[in-house]
Order: sequence, then structure tokens, then C-alpha cells
Amino acid sequence: MSGKFRPEVNSRLRQDLSMIQKPEVIREASGIIINGQRFKSFIYSTDVATIAYTNADGVLAVYPFTPSSNIIQAIRTASQVPILAGVGGGVTSGSRSANMAMFAESIGAMGVVVNAQTTVETLEMINEVCDIPIVYTVISEYTDIEKRLKAGVQILNVSGGRETNELVKKIRKSYPEIPIIATGGKKEEHILATIQAGANAISFTPPSSSEIFQSKMETYRDRMDIKYEDSNFEI
Repeated sequence: MSGKFRPEVNSRLRQDLSMIQKPEVIREASGIIINGQRFKSFIYSTDVATIAYTNADGVLAVYPFTPSSNIIQAIRTASQVPILAGVGGGVTSGSRSANMAMFAESIGAMGVVVNAQTTVETLEMINEVCDIPIVYTVISEYTDIEKRLKAGVQILNVSGGRETNELVKKIRKSYPEIPIIATGGKKEEHILATIQAGANAISFTPPSSSEIFQSKMETYRDRMDIKYEDSNFEI
């Protein structure tokens, strides 16, 4: 028998329609092994309800506000998988980012994510006090990656919009072994192209809660229509 048989078990309330499914093509990624555990997919969300119902390997918990210990705690509590916690690096930097990183580690975050504006000095401060991987976000080909790696960065999070694949290719050419997480887009062919460009893991954005609600409500309405038709309901 070719390949390996993988038995799959789902609980009654966690079937396909009640879970945020990672794109199947992500299975093609090599994955990144962090402390003995392999990660191929990261859901990019801070919505605790969404995070609680996903089959992603991990959570990329970054957001466009100053980092908050309450937010990190809420996400960590809701998540059933490891999280990479955003700790700033731009407006929030220096000792504040380092303290936030310490807090994230203390409650069980698997790693901390810093943004593209993070200085070498801030990275060194975080590296000094934390024993979990630092994930640095790369958005431009002009980023001095070498300096960030020397300051303690262990994983790159590539988010270059339409240029993501080219950016991944350039980084992979210079750094054949550095772990790379990259945004893959919504279409499976785009995700596969990102993997082929050199990404080890993919971050994906789930549909919003309102979009999921809309889909569910349409399903419920269809069921009600069928029920009324079957019962010959009349006004």
C-alpha cells in the first residue's frame, strides 16, 4: 500500500462545517519543527471564537495595536494549539516589548512575533530574557536580515503582499536553512506557489465571523424551508 494511512476522528460538534479548516494544500509544506513539534499551518487571527475552532497547527496572534497582556492571555486561553504572540517592536519597543515577550513565554506562548520596524537593540533585549523563538516579520527585500539573525531572530515571517513569493525566493537563496513562515493568499494554487518558492509554513486568514454566520444562516433557512414543505405548513 503506497503512502501512510491516517485514521481521522472528529467529534459530533467539530465536523467540517463547525471548524475553520486549514487549506489542504498546506500539507505540501515541509513544516518547521519547534521544540520537537512540527508546524505547517498558522491561522492569522485574534478572534478567540475562531481560534478555538480551527484545525491549524498554530496561531499567528498579531494585531495592529500596542501589545496587551490581556489580549495575549485571552488568545492563549482560547487556543487549543500553540500560539506565536505579537509583542510589537515599532511604537512599542525596547524594555516594554521585552517584558511583553517575557509575559507571553510565562503563559505558554510557543514564540513571539515582532514587526518589521523592530530595531536590533529591541531584538537583543528580547533575546536576553526569553527562551522561546523570536519571529521577525519581513516586508521588504531591503531588510537587513543578517543583523536580525545575529540579534537573536530564529524564524522569518514573510508578508510582502503580491511580492511575497519573490521575497521568499530571494531570502531562501541567501539563507537555505532559515525557517520561513509566509502568507499564502486565499487560493490553493497561490499557497502552493509560496511553498514552492521556499516557505516552510503558511499563515492563512480565515473568513470573518460575520461571513461564517451568513453561511450558517443560509443553511438554517434552507433546512426550515424543507421542514415546512414536508409538513404542508399553511398560513
